[in-house]
Amino acid sequence: MAVQFQVAYSKLVKGAGVIAAGPYDCAEGSTWRALSHCMAPKSWAQPPTPEDVKPRMESRARLALIDPPSALADDKVWVLTGSADHTVERPVVDALVAFYKQWIPDSAIELVTLPDAGHAMISVSDTKPNACNTSEPPFINRCGDFDAPYELLNHLVGPLKPKTAGKPASLIAFDQRPFINGLPSDVSLAEQGFAYVPDRCRTGGCQVHVAFHGCRQSEDQIGHRFVEGAGYNAWAESNRLIVLYPQTVARSGLAAGSMRWVYNPKGCWDWWGYGSPDYATKNAPQMTAVRKMIARLAESTGR
Repeated sequence: MAVQFQVAYSKLVKGAGVIAAGPYDCAEGSTWRALSHCMAPKSWAQPPTPEDVKPRMESRARLALIDPPSALADDKVWVLTGSADHTVERPVVDALVAFYKQWIPDSAIELVTLPDAGHAMISVSDTKPNACNTSEPPFINRCGDFDAPYELLNHLVGPLKPKTAGKPASLIAFDQRPFINGLPSDVSLAEQGFAYVPDRCRTGGCQVHVAFHGCRQSEDQIGHRFVEGAGYNAWAESNRLIVLYPQTVARSGLAAGSMRWVYNPKGCWDWWGYGSPDYATKNAPQMTAVRKMIARLAESTGR
């Protein structure tokens, strides 16, 4: 979702930190492609090449469905893959890096291969992390002293000042419904999201980092483990950063009060089209909602 949002809003976004993912619109609207080409590729189901993706992006840009790809040129990108990650395998991540190199200078792209790491957020802040090589809920692992939020943010917006303890009062719950047309659950979004807003950011002058949780990491599935334990808040506190934590919700078919069939049992962000055929463009319900949340933060903090 981070890649997708960055590409669609490349004039707004200045960089992305990506933990084990494939190129923009890798799935091309297909669940089967998402599970094969974009997670566990085979000889007959390879991730898309830059040449595969480029014409689709340029066509969408001409229709103003995404920002011009040329706006990616001044971005920075940080990519993490774990050698024990068999959920999103290494060829998919390599395809992502190749995709970025088509638009972004090599010097602005950092690829980190973490020995023994599974498919997870790598954190030193969670109080009960999983072992480094695991790939299971809550998908927050400890790998020695490797601090993924520090490495990510230091590349994107650093050099960072030393972190200070995050303040519980700075983690704010907010109503996501005003940013969504219709029922939130109809696009697999939760009614509640979170934002970490340091005191010094309440009068403006801070950058915003959007932290998209992974599948099975939304509040309805693991509570506050991601928003409190991923590790961003302490760095945000000392580095004039606001962290936006938008939230999905798991959905399996029909739901109370809804006549719409939505199948997203793991609460993933829509990167393959379960919620809308426009999922990878500015017209996507989830993308539009997050963009509106960022705009509201800018208004409320005077940016």
